[in-house]
Amino acid sequence: MAVSEASAYPPIEPTNFDLIIVGTGLPESILAAAASAVKKTVLHLDPNSFYGSHFATLSLIDLTSHLNSHSVPAPPLPPSAAGSGDSDYAVVDLVHDPLYSDIEVEWHGSEDETSKIREDSRKFNIDLGGPRALFCADSCIDLLLKSGAAQYLEFKGVDASLVYEPNGSGLANVPDSRGAIFRDKNLSLKEKNQLMRFFKLVQQHLAGGGDQSESGGDIQKISQEDLESPFVSFLDKMRLPPKIKSILLYAIAMLDYDQDNNEVCKDLLKTKDGIDRLAQYSSSVGRFPNAPGALLYPIYGEGELPQAFCRRAAVKGCIYVLRMPVTSLLIDKVTGCYKGVRLVSGQDLYSHQLIMDPSFVIPSPLSPSLGDFPREKIQLLSQRDLKGMVARGICITRSSIKPDLLNCSVVYPPRSLYPEQVTSVRALQIGSNLAVCPAGTFILYFSTVCNDADEGKKLLKAAMNALLTPPVSVTSESNPIVQSDNEDVKPIVLWNAFYIQKVFTGKFDSMTSAPTPDGNLNYADILDATEKLFGQMYPDQAFFPKTESPEDTMDENGVIMES
Repeated sequence: MAVSEASAYPPIEPTNFDLIIVGTGLPESILAAAASAVKKTVLHLDPNSFYGSHFATLSLIDLTSHLNSHSVPAPPLPPSAAGSGDSDYAVVDLVHDPLYSDIEVEWHGSEDETSKIREDSRKFNIDLGGPRALFCADSCIDLLLKSGAAQYLEFKGVDASLVYEPNGSGLANVPDSRGAIFRDKNLSLKEKNQLMRFFKLVQQHLAGGGDQSESGGDIQKISQEDLESPFVSFLDKMRLPPKIKSILLYAIAMLDYDQDNNEVCKDLLKTKDGIDRLAQYSSSVGRFPNAPGALLYPIYGEGELPQAFCRRAAVKGCIYVLRMPVTSLLIDKVTGCYKGVRLVSGQDLYSHQLIMDPSFVIPSPLSPSLGDFPREKIQLLSQRDLKGMVARGICITRSSIKPDLLNCSVVYPPRSLYPEQVTSVRALQIGSNLAVCPAGTFILYFSTVCNDADEGKKLLKAAMNALLTPPVSVTSESNPIVQSDNEDVKPIVLWNAFYIQKVFTGKFDSMTSAPTPDGNLNYADILDATEKLFGQMYPDQAFFPKTESPEDTMDENGVIMES
């Protein structure tokens, strides 16, 4: 059930549920589908007029509006929003804690270019939490197949994975297969042999050391001591040169922090985990016939993922209501336990569990008007852990960063842009063949984890300037910006946005905040956190149990690939 016209705020029936979820981000939508699949009664609300929350795909106009509205605290609701309530419950108002800050949105180019982009603004589908892509063999694909949500999605392979090389070398292909290594003109013969030997060692280890090969020799196995050591130290032990190390650590294992800098590295990867990441990347290459590399991207944008899970949940009986803000929580006056929510319409609804959009919290301190009340327990309900920040950037251009590619990913390893760079930058270019922008335009996403806004935006702008022509103000018709087809000329930025997003994880209770988008390219950590949260909510229930119903089962062929 979906209610599209909320201006009159029609009453919702029934009023009691096993689970109420506020926000249709990817974690919330997966939880709605998973709970509905085990026959829980679920009400899924969203104050927005669109699905996806912080994982949404929006038009150019809507993206700018959404960022601006979610970068400042929301104004208080009018007095008419409050209802009479139940005398057994205290009404605790929620407040909006903005996830976004330091927003910059700029238009560039000639008046004609700007006018054309504005006219086409509704034809852009821009990811709010980009860059995002799926590995062909990662847990998100498995979950889409297991849940049945894959039937609502269509994917296209990302044409190439690239790594930025400094000192004028530019973009090089990530050598992710035996054929790619031999075709790579940026690798010397010695480097190719070193990389092939290393990949062979990894493959033999994964195949099971201690056995004998067909030729009679022992299959090599990485020692337990090496598996527990830092991956960067193991690569040094293998005498791999810095260039190969950088590709393995940052373009294949997708690490954020400089692994050679112990002072700043927050996620020093162990060799055993590095081997797992290499194995995932390797098994992703060639899994689907129409995907040339390791990555997939959904047609129409990443916002299609939460919508697919919402559709799956609706099939199983979940009730959907958009444009319906939740203003307050209903809390038992004696125990301090969560009991329900109050809507902007004034209606009170009740549930055993509540999952909240991470931008809504209980204020601290609580209002004195609540009187004698278990305050500490209430404020624990909406506790979140601030894990850090992600700087995000989006650019629109008229040409590709590499003339023969429409869609590609790029990694800038630490120290590739300037000596003080301690984190990787990830970029993803998406073209019009994925139905996210008009023909002849491209969307380029950038992101990096950061400790403060200035640091993050400085790094993103350096990454942008390395691949694109920096924005130039045009003050007269006699000096227009002309996009050359010469491949040595960088694409010109026509529009860009930069912003900082907080990264939160919630603490489990009867009310829990959903995870925010993180700084990763894929969804692995978000899905792990979501499945863990479901297990805490329903420890006796399977996360998307197997079913014998033919419409609920899918195999690998259920991932629809556009040719």
